[in-house]
Amino acid sequence: MNTQRRWFAGVDWARESHHVRLTDEHGNDVGERIFTHSGAGLAEMASWLTTTCQVDAPEIHVAIEVPHGPVVETLMERGFAVYAINPQQLDRFRDRFSVSGAKDDSRDARALASALRTDPQCFRHLTPVDPTVVELREWSRIADEVVAERNRLTNRMREQLWRYFPAFLKLDEDLGADWLLDFWELAPTPLKARRIREPTVAKLLKRHRIRRVDAAHVLTIVREEPVTVQAGTMEAATAHIATLVARLRLINQQLADAHRKIDALTARLIGGEESAPGQPVEQHDAAILRSLPGVGRIVLATLLAEAWEPLRRRDYHALRNLCGVAPVTRRSGKTHIVLRRRACHPRLANAVYHWARVAVQNDRTSRAKYEALRDRGHGYARVLVRSPTASSTSRAPCSETAPYSTHRCTCKNPLAKG
Repeated sequence: MNTQRRWFAGVDWARESHHVRLTDEHGNDVGERIFTHSGAGLAEMASWLTTTCQVDAPEIHVAIEVPHGPVVETLMERGFAVYAINPQQLDRFRDRFSVSGAKDDSRDARALASALRTDPQCFRHLTPVDPTVVELREWSRIADEVVAERNRLTNRMREQLWRYFPAFLKLDEDLGADWLLDFWELAPTPLKARRIREPTVAKLLKRHRIRRVDAAHVLTIVREEPVTVQAGTMEAATAHIATLVARLRLINQQLADAHRKIDALTARLIGGEESAPGQPVEQHDAAILRSLPGVGRIVLATLLAEAWEPLRRRDYHALRNLCGVAPVTRRSGKTHIVLRRRACHPRLANAVYHWARVAVQNDRTSRAKYEALRDRGHGYARVLVRSPTASSTSRAPCSETAPYSTHRCTCKNPLAKG
């Protein structure tokens, strides 16, 4: 007969301090304490848990709202069994202790410990993540931030050029391209554009390996009749653009560095794929994902960084939910409504959308699936949201027939019921 006691702790984390409540397997309170957010405070938290329970760290189950951060990492490094739960689910568990909606740190910690004791299936067991994945996740997010900042700067540059030099906008859609930045410094105004020589422009294009346009074509565009502006407008606009050009050069360098780092990290994850002649090759997740049509550098990095756990567990349902492609079904009596999933990871949803978009453009099978769904009357965005799972499995007839719409469902396939 197993007489070993079980211990459950709830951690209500905050920025400056963390409220911890400890209970036993019968739900009896063992103790509670508040620990500061510092190295010494987190170490004291771990020590208090093991000392109070008089057991080793792996025998103590700890519940917390967030699946990441220094509190989670400290507990996992010391061997505790850590579980995470969605804050909205925790809000429902909190009603067990207060129907009035009252809320405080002690009650939240108690709700976490109690819910983990009675409903462990609602929690996600956290395991240490591969260090390479941790780095890849950060570099992937850095690249996203840099791209967003680059778009903001190019939009501001476009607005200033529109004020006094609209012909310059016809050279390229991407105003942040290095060759355009160099050319603007050579010809920042229509007057200087008329004075620049063709060999100078040709040398610039050759240095940046631009072959889609030649020097004569570039000069023909920028030497169009300029707009008439008030005195001082051109000087003000060029001064503004000069500051934007300096920042865009830095952004371009940071983006190139981020892409090189992402490529190196994904290659490291694929590493080990090569084997001796005649020996079987283990197919890694990164290699499998990279082989799929429509998956490029950014999509691959986002999938590996943000969906590492469901990919490692081969959890198809969790992956669909995180990516936002699994519909949400609401059934009550005669009403049956299937809606688009909004509770998803935004970066994964965006990556899957572009994955489908590129696959439709380059893969024959994906294109045929896209055209079949469009022929049924579905919109462009709805078809792309549906495409990743529709092209990878043939077991979703219901959601395939009427994704994210109101309809009666007679299908018994669990994949089609959100």
